Amino acid sequence: MSLIKSISGIRGTIGGHAGEGLSPLDVVKFTSAFATFLQQRAGSKRLTLVVGRDARISGAMVDRLVVGTLQGMGIDVIDTGLSTTPTTEMAVINNRADGGIIITASHNPKHWNALKLLNAKGEFIDAAEGAEVLRLADSGDVTFAEVDQLGQVTEQHDTIDKHIQQVLALDLVDVDAIRRADFKVVVDAVNSTGGIAIPRLLRALGVNRVVELNCEPTGLFAHNPEPIPQNLTQIAEAMRSEGGDLGIVVDPDVDRLALICEDGTMFGEEYTLVSVADYVLSHTPGNTVSNLSSSRALRDVTNHYPGCSYAASAVGEVNVTTLMKSTHAIIGGEGNGGVIYPALHYGRDALVGVALFLTLLAKKNMKVSALRKTYPEYIISKNRKDLTPDMNVDEILQRVAAHYASNAACQVNTIDGVKIDFETGWVHLRKSNTEPIIRIYSEAHTEQEATALAQQVMDQIG
Repeated sequence: MSLIKSISGIRGTIGGHAGEGLSPLDVVKFTSAFATFLQQRAGSKRLTLVVGRDARISGAMVDRLVVGTLQGMGIDVIDTGLSTTPTTEMAVINNRADGGIIITASHNPKHWNALKLLNAKGEFIDAAEGAEVLRLADSGDVTFAEVDQLGQVTEQHDTIDKHIQQVLALDLVDVDAIRRADFKVVVDAVNSTGGIAIPRLLRALGVNRVVELNCEPTGLFAHNPEPIPQNLTQIAEAMRSEGGDLGIVVDPDVDRLALICEDGTMFGEEYTLVSVADYVLSHTPGNTVSNLSSSRALRDVTNHYPGCSYAASAVGEVNVTTLMKSTHAIIGGEGNGGVIYPALHYGRDALVGVALFLTLLAKKNMKVSALRKTYPEYIISKNRKDLTPDMNVDEILQRVAAHYASNAACQVNTIDGVKIDFETGWVHLRKSNTEPIIRIYSEAHTEQEATALAQQVMDQIG
């Protein structure tokens, strides 16, 4: 059993002893701590929080625990039921709520779940705020409401539709162009809430030919829910057999977007953000941001536009959005298919990614595979090293950083793990926020070069 407390929220496996996974006792513990944190900041104000969840099997159980705990803390709840992460974020904004909790373990398998914590802006709380929530959880210093002060619950079932309408209202989303293109789109929503949101969005955009794979929100994931190539063989075959123009894959909470070309090949998660940013920059030039583990292709595309600059943040959505705000970036995100478009909100959002990409594709009037070839070619190799209790991660990273610091042929960045930039590529090592592993990502112009760079650094780990 695993329980991981990080900037990405409280994430754990279901079942086992309290404190060893995300047990019902742990759900109540961390929910009440978050409620206390918000109440301490708000003073005497009565708070309202939004709660939404993906479709995983444990979601309904965790939802009842979260909602009941918030009521017990004297907090009013807007329960959106089955939703998406970006939709819940938007619901916080639209309802002028004081925060929110998203019940989702994102791309993790079905036996995981998590609490993602939102502030009043519908954005993830930062590291310092998260540390205070954990301190309160450990202290047990929470006070529940008297019976006459219990919170009230309101169910709100139109949040996905409102989200879609706000996407359609964006200046750079051209519904008429998409409708005229008459696309045939194949969707794989891994049996979660993307099966509700993405087909509904497509039809609102004027896409009338939609082939749905795994779109029943049962939580019984048809395959490993992380949208990476080895898990997407079903939709790759469907693209060829159905004659689709575009394939769309989302993770269970719909903040990551992967695209499939008409021939069944992968567009590449890294290039979701690259292509959408290219479209946005072509109409509204400005700055861009992604994280240290994302492709250099975004930097290259950004530099193509005069006066535009690129910056890289530490991994984690809140780190990306913080840097986007300070650099006044107009588009940003993460290389895992996460598009952040501030004209809508500061959150990774597959819905806005779909709408902007389809507009780009309609205006370019070209096949998806041809569009992919217009962008700089990089290959990322993603490796991992499982952690054992006796491994000192900080010591490992310090040893790697020291080894390369004296090498004039590379640059070492330690703001988030260790990133080593070589002339022809890079390697980034960092402890995962969501799993007990060290992630080792590398990038170069070919797979062989990327793998060789990764192996070179992995040899230093031992």
